[in-house]
Amino acid sequence: MGAALARAAQWTAAGSGTGTLEITPLNESLLNQIIKFAEDFSTRHPREAAFVFREPLEWKTQLGCSVFGEGYEINGATVQSEAKGKDGQPLLLLMASTLRVRSFDQLSSLLQIAMEKKLKEAQACLEANRDPIVKILGPEYGTVEGEDMSMLHLLDKVKKDDDPETELKMKIFLLLHQLDLQLLNSSLKHISEDIRLNPAAINNEVNLLKNFSGKGEDTVLESLEYTSDYTFSNGCRAPPWRQVHGEICYLVIKPHDTDPLYITCSTAGVFLNGVSNNKGFHGEYNFLKEPTYEKNYQRMEVVDAKVSGQSQNLYDFTEKNVCEKVKSSAARRRSVDKKKLEPSMKFLRFLLSCNNFDDVISFPQQGREISCNHVQYWSSRTVILSYFYKTLGRFEDVSESSSETEEDEEQPVRHQEGNTDLPSEYWGIQKLAKYLKGGNPTATVIALCSMRDFNLAQETCQLAIRDIGCLEVLINLLDTEEIKCQIGSLKILKEISQNTLIRHAIADLGGLQIMVKILDSPDKDLKCLAAETIANVARFKRARRTVRQHGGIKRLVGLLECISAGSTSLTPYQAKDTEIARCGALALWSCSKSIKNKEAIHKAGGIPLLARWLKCSHANILTPVVGTLQECASEPSYRLAIRTEGMVENLVKNLSSEHEELQMHCASAIFKCAEDKETRDLVRQHGGLQPLSVLLGNSENKQLLEAVTGAIWKCAMSGENVSKFREYKAIEALVGLLTDQPEGVLVNIVGALGECCQEPINRTIIRKCGGIPPLVKLLAGTDQALLVNVTKAVGACATEPENMMIIDRLDGVRLLWSLLKNPNPDVQASAAWAICPCIENAKDAGEMVRSFVGGLELIVNLLKSKNKEVLASVCAAITNIAKDEENLAVITDHGVVPLLSKLANTNNDKLRRHLAEAISHCCMWGSNRVTFGETKAIAPLVRYLKSNDPSVHRATAQALYQLSEDPNNCITMHENGVVKLLLAMVGSTDEILQEAAAGCIANIRRLALAAEKAKYG
Repeated sequence: MGAALARAAQWTAAGSGTGTLEITPLNESLLNQIIKFAEDFSTRHPREAAFVFREPLEWKTQLGCSVFGEGYEINGATVQSEAKGKDGQPLLLLMASTLRVRSFDQLSSLLQIAMEKKLKEAQACLEANRDPIVKILGPEYGTVEGEDMSMLHLLDKVKKDDDPETELKMKIFLLLHQLDLQLLNSSLKHISEDIRLNPAAINNEVNLLKNFSGKGEDTVLESLEYTSDYTFSNGCRAPPWRQVHGEICYLVIKPHDTDPLYITCSTAGVFLNGVSNNKGFHGEYNFLKEPTYEKNYQRMEVVDAKVSGQSQNLYDFTEKNVCEKVKSSAARRRSVDKKKLEPSMKFLRFLLSCNNFDDVISFPQQGREISCNHVQYWSSRTVILSYFYKTLGRFEDVSESSSETEEDEEQPVRHQEGNTDLPSEYWGIQKLAKYLKGGNPTATVIALCSMRDFNLAQETCQLAIRDIGCLEVLINLLDTEEIKCQIGSLKILKEISQNTLIRHAIADLGGLQIMVKILDSPDKDLKCLAAETIANVARFKRARRTVRQHGGIKRLVGLLECISAGSTSLTPYQAKDTEIARCGALALWSCSKSIKNKEAIHKAGGIPLLARWLKCSHANILTPVVGTLQECASEPSYRLAIRTEGMVENLVKNLSSEHEELQMHCASAIFKCAEDKETRDLVRQHGGLQPLSVLLGNSENKQLLEAVTGAIWKCAMSGENVSKFREYKAIEALVGLLTDQPEGVLVNIVGALGECCQEPINRTIIRKCGGIPPLVKLLAGTDQALLVNVTKAVGACATEPENMMIIDRLDGVRLLWSLLKNPNPDVQASAAWAICPCIENAKDAGEMVRSFVGGLELIVNLLKSKNKEVLASVCAAITNIAKDEENLAVITDHGVVPLLSKLANTNNDKLRRHLAEAISHCCMWGSNRVTFGETKAIAPLVRYLKSNDPSVHRATAQALYQLSEDPNNCITMHENGVVKLLLAMVGSTDEILQEAAAGCIANIRRLALAAEKAKYG
């Protein structure tokens, strides 16, 4: 433990004092392991736990005297343990706020007393006792740097002295040493997840090994060399397209006694290649053709030998050579395969992602450097990109070459030359491409404006921009200092990013990172366009994660900060600020579909800002604001904030808006927030129930209808709201919508009706409106959520005898029974609950149940379920089934008694209540009472009487009364202390409980009297 604290734990510097443990995941993990070790020590090693420490562990505690109970003596502000050492001193002493502990036994008890404060106590203890082993065992066991001989000295001492205390110390030291190793291994694993190799570290290792390499016998290696002498500005020696995969360099290592080894060094580690070439490496580097890689590896993809062995002349190519390659490629294009020469887009993407290209720009080109005076306004990455297109002869038909796909992105569409099927727009955009790639600023702006004249909403135009390489240029233009170029590029990207493939391509090319940076721009138009484009692109998970990881959420929340929030009349300046906020809200709306992004918005202070904007009257900003809120309302913290920030009132107010999309999002937000009773009450108090009822009349807009019916469903969970809905004729409107609706709408409608059916008057309204037949018809559906809700609604309706007649006539009970076969436990439980009122209110319930072939066996077999709700509902159904003697006989034959007995050992009060009722009714047949006793159901039932639920007491007393008719059961009850528990219940105000308790006690007493009479005559 000392070594782990010294080497693995992360300490803060504290000036002249001792350091403290930082609050880090690693330290928390170490502390939790130490706490678990100390808590379990007294039970796993009781003899060692009684050992008294050499010196007490002393620290400042946060625990008060009141937390100590039995086993401790409390005198004012002083607490001491009753347990004492041989010297008569207490093993635990608390004086003021100073705590001293002298044994593992007391340490274990203390941690259990500390409960949620145990982490703080462990931290304080270790901070005050940096090497606790010295305090526990003595200074000879202290943690030392270098070779630790304490274990050997201790072993010698054990052999010589034969002292029990020394042997005990040895065992404790070994246990602590084992904990130390465990902590070090855990920290090593934790740290290794965060540490990655870098070029500097690899270079240091290589230089070190080179010192031990050479021809002599005293060397470990014959040679160790890089395959390439050229070093990029970032320290890597691997080709650019391999750097994007994390590779840093490649090594050839020649040992003295075996063949050369070929090594790939990457950020993930050092790997032995699966391919070797004993003849050495040779080959020509080609910028225009990406090398192929052979996937022959041990742990990761390995670079082919021809790529690994580049020398410095790898990059010493001439423009003439490039042109020759172009010409030879053109010749091949005219041959049978018709292949087009394409630049390596992976290499170009790498260039786009780098920050410093000075070394790349200054590659020797026949004794001269690339002249970039005519494009000085561009960043160096654009110079490189333009240069590579220029050296390719300004081809107008350059297409993107990619062998990789990610997620659901499709391959770029390839168009053959001379394809007459392509529309003229495709060729028009292709002609504009060269001006984007190599023109001056004015030409670039004109090209961007001309490109906007095309119908960019058309997929052909969108894919044309991607296929001919314009997308990379557009993203690259975002990183320039020319505002006009940036604005023109963003306007095009905003339009074309409606396309799924384009969205993924923008994310792949690093466009989101640049757009996030633009959010800090002082230019308001630029910020608006960047936020709107982010809103379009961030519609898939990876893009949303990228925005968050690059600080986009905080910046987007910052766009909402505006003094005009909530204003009705705006100046032009305020109108622009409002537009910025609208675009920021749009982007946050897209990003808020991720749970981590919701947390990030909360931490960035987004909730108060959204609340301010919710008070404004402009629908164009209200829609994204409410959209963001309704996305975030799935999190409890947001629901609490929406309620406490007074947003419910504004959500209700906007239900009456003229904009259906805004109404839909407001209703959806209420739907999610109304899970909480306080919010349901606020919706009613602010008059939200009437507009919701009115919106039921708009049945054409299905999305709006789904949101409104969802809000009504959740609001109907409060009885006061149900009365209001009845007043606004919402129940009749809901019944009228039960046919020809999407399943999402039906789930909500039926859920709302199920809540309304809890009141008798509403069940009558549903029957009179003809709502029962469509409800019964929905029992034949397959949607699981719909089945759960419709079974609840039908079950609630069945509590009225008149409704039950209609359900029975429509074969509704048979449909409910068939749902017990459904694999979904929620459907099974809901169906079983619905069956209970059907049996209670059917005219000839016994005959009806027997008419279902295999029905009784099916419901008995459900007692084998692992789901507590299914078990409780099935027990309730069996209670009703067992009221018919013939049915009770049948389920007894199917083994209901042992199955019920197996369930007796449960702590779930809901299951306890219905299980006790089922047992009570099943006692009425044959020898079932005796069987319950034999299957050990009595003792657990007695324990039910200690529950805090009065309904459990009543059901259990009735069951015990029935079981007490058997003498052996009476004996078991008496042995388990039932009499004392029942005597307290005889005085209950519940008459049924009174009678059952008294009857059970009477049966036990009669048995006792009979036993005495038999014994004494």
